[in-house]
Amino acid sequence: MLLIAPGVAIEDHEVDERFVRASGPGGQHVNKVATAVQLRFDIGRSSLPDDVRIRLRAIGGSRVTADDVLIIDAREHRSQTKNREAARARLLQVLRAAAVKPRARRPTKPTRAAKEQRLREKAVRSGRKAGRRNVGGDD
Repeated sequence: MLLIAPGVAIEDHEVDERFVRASGPGGQHVNKVATAVQLRFDIGRSSLPDDVRIRLRAIGGSRVTADDVLIIDAREHRSQTKNREAARARLLQVLRAAAVKPRARRPTKPTRAAKEQRLREKAVRSGRKAGRRNVGGDD
């Protein structure tokens, strides 16, 4: 069981691991052993709350397939166990980010001083540009 946040957890059977051959350094070893890890997490069938699922789809971006499956690929290490740990850590990081509720924005109005400052700066800019203008008109 992966604990994501207080009250939010997923079971191990919800995460599907696949091991594939990785490219990169390793010589003959890389051609024989499947060290890269592909984690698949089905968002639609998961036990996550609905609001977390919605945020996970948004955070997942291009890593979420049309079938609503989040795919995390790890192939930076030469060993299968290290890649597995890296993929699980990345999955946990994404799930924790999705579990955090965004703070509601409270609309604010600019203060009177801010409005006055904006108008002063606008007048200064206007004067600067007016000074560049050709006054004579004969050029």
